[in-house]
Amino acid sequence: MLPYRSVFAAAPLAMAVVDREGVVVSANDMLGALLGMPAAELAGAVAADLVDLSSDARTWHAYREVLRGRQARLRCTRRLKNPDGRSLWVQATVAPLPGEERGVLLSVADISARRELQARLRHLQMHDPVTRLPNRTLFFERLTAAMEAEAYEEGGTGRIGLCYLDLDGFKAVNDTLGHRVGDRLLAAVAERLKRCADEAGYARTNTPLVARLGGDEFALLVEDSTGTEQLAELAESALTAIQAPFDISGQRLSVSASIGVVERHAAGTTPTALMQAADTTLYWAKADGKARWTLFDPERNAHRMTRQALASTLRPAIERGEFTLEYQPLVGMEDDRVHGVEALVRWNHPQFGVLTPNRFIGLAEEDGSIVPLGRWVLRTACRQARRWQLDHPDEPPIFVSVNVAVRQVWDSDLVADVAETLAETGLDPHLLQLELTESAVMGSAGRPLQALQALSETGVRIAIDDFGTGYSNLAYLSRLPVSVLKLDGSFVRGFQYDYDENNAAGARPNPADEVVVEAMIQLAHRLGLTVTAECVETSSQATRLRRIGCDTGQGWLYSRPVPPDRISELLGAPGIQAVGKP
Repeated sequence: MLPYRSVFAAAPLAMAVVDREGVVVSANDMLGALLGMPAAELAGAVAADLVDLSSDARTWHAYREVLRGRQARLRCTRRLKNPDGRSLWVQATVAPLPGEERGVLLSVADISARRELQARLRHLQMHDPVTRLPNRTLFFERLTAAMEAEAYEEGGTGRIGLCYLDLDGFKAVNDTLGHRVGDRLLAAVAERLKRCADEAGYARTNTPLVARLGGDEFALLVEDSTGTEQLAELAESALTAIQAPFDISGQRLSVSASIGVVERHAAGTTPTALMQAADTTLYWAKADGKARWTLFDPERNAHRMTRQALASTLRPAIERGEFTLEYQPLVGMEDDRVHGVEALVRWNHPQFGVLTPNRFIGLAEEDGSIVPLGRWVLRTACRQARRWQLDHPDEPPIFVSVNVAVRQVWDSDLVADVAETLAETGLDPHLLQLELTESAVMGSAGRPLQALQALSETGVRIAIDDFGTGYSNLAYLSRLPVSVLKLDGSFVRGFQYDYDENNAAGARPNPADEVVVEAMIQLAHRLGLTVTAECVETSSQATRLRRIGCDTGQGWLYSRPVPPDRISELLGAPGIQAVGKP
């Protein structure tokens, strides 16, 4: 017995022997130190009281079952308070000792440090590092909780309000002064919004939650709101606070904000419906001239034009399968063979007919439905590319190019979506190309840039679409994971006339057009990039582009966007021009 007692007393873990009635027989010094009392005074105490095992019915029942020998073990986490008032988190374990007469062994481990670390990690997960505000995840967690019946049935007003805010002029600051200044401006805006929320919450039960939803978008969530007047006052104070100039890094900066305001009964709405209403109202504020707040108007909402009608049916249309893909060939300039295709989405709308992307992609980006739509396009295109590869095993496989919106990177895990799609379809990563607009890629930082880098490292190609319409900073490209430039059609249209040096009377091309494009192509090649020319419509354009080194062409000279079976026909042809236009 002596060795057992020696081990028990000297063990680095707080322990106590408890009889079958739940009374402490003996305790070691570690347990006494943990609980803040001499170990000898613990003998005779009720073990359940020492570590709070009776505070909930499930734990209490399990503990009694262990004492009776009907359950092998109990492990639970408890928050205890020492006699000196200090709180700590412990993990208590109860297990039988050998021999029924000896009762059970209670061991208690201090896990306060671990809990504190977990709390810190959760805080980092749920807060924006730039502004230190709650991030999108925590915002939606709070919003969802506020709309659960238990949250508003126990008292309060049962109403909820939201100010959805977007900065006017922030992009200009970011583009001209850089992301570091832009981040400092966002942090300063966050501080002013928090002050507005604190002032609005003074003498009220709840202080509005201020969150950064991403980019230059913020939200102020009011639980138990008292009506539209309260929300209007909050929006007005936020607008006034932001309009005052900022002193950032020795520079005086001015921005304004557009705010969409929604206030309604929590029982009659959902988080999605509330956010959609706020998003629509923010759009109205911007459309009405910016630098203002606009209150959601059901009547105005009911009489929205076609643009709003399309927006409201986008998500259901995805679920109903109203979208299809067409594919436009990307043709090698040297061999006139199809090297790849660009997937172009079409909406077969039951009321408005077939709609091209320019009618609905902007709406999808605004309301967030670009995420499920983009995911569907990605999977459908990759599945089709793999099918072509299997159907034409003797032909070199073609790649598929899919357009990606920046919001897909911010609002979803694009890297995970791509990896899952490639694994599901069996398509090689190098046969997938993702296209982003020039302004999106050039202005990307943080999460978007990390996502593009991760995708590039897996073998997926990144292309800049409509190159030449935005930043046109070729030197910056060397620091981005980009492998393809797609020249905007405006450059190619300058090549539309036949080049004939002897035809002085005929239409002549502007030599400067060719010089600019040739310089861009040469510099792109020096950076290891390939170049695709968009909107190639004549053989003359193709000839001139081929002469100055352009790699691939895309346009009606080769083919309009066509269904998948038409691409299958082109794959077996010796050259796309040999079979003519579809």
